[in-house]
Amino acid sequence: MSKLKKIIEFKIAADGSSASGKTTGCYLISKKLKMRFLSSGLLYRYCALKILENNNFYNFKLINKISKSITLKKLNNKKLFTPEVAQLSSLIAKKPFVRKALKNFQKNFINSSKLVVVEGRDIGSKIMPKADLKLFFTCSVKEKAKRRLKEFKLINEKVTLKQVEKALIKRDNEDVKRKISPLIMVKNAVLVDTTKLSIKQMEVKLINLVRDSIKKKYGNL
Repeated sequence: MSKLKKIIEFKIAADGSSASGKTTGCYLISKKLKMRFLSSGLLYRYCALKILENNNFYNFKLINKISKSITLKKLNNKKLFTPEVAQLSSLIAKKPFVRKALKNFQKNFINSSKLVVVEGRDIGSKIMPKADLKLFFTCSVKEKAKRRLKEFKLINEKVTLKQVEKALIKRDNEDVKRKISPLIMVKNAVLVDTTKLSIKQMEVKLINLVRDSIKKKYGNL
């Protein structure tokens, strides 16, 4: 069971609400089990960054050009986490032509290895519908607000916990109700509630889930 190289193929798709721990959780899985990891939200952030550098102008032609220039190395950029980029990436993610342009990169990434974990919207429903394991992360709003408060403090020292909580509630409601790629728990996904889990506890829980799923598919390795 310890040698995943014996596995023919195993792919994980993950989604969940904002600040629910999905990115951290998937990173822990990839690091522990030597799987390739992609947080698809970075693709939209990269497009947003390039749009801002292009004086906020964008159309299908530009987005298509940007999507073809993306590399994993380019996604490792601190500029992708500025408030301006975050705000714009959330807006363009609702555009069908943007999602369509970025689909190829995600598909190519998934096909680049037999062991991958990808998190983000549409992954389990449209990008990787036949994933071996689908995870859906959730967490209480109060706990999510506590986690995000430190990040928001870097932007605005005066921000309060209640303000962060209000912003997260607004974001979750928008994600659930939006017409393009709404936040939903796809069929057969495993619910992972991280509200009361420490990082270590989350790692143990997720690794056990993955190993159990691998065992169901391949038996004892």
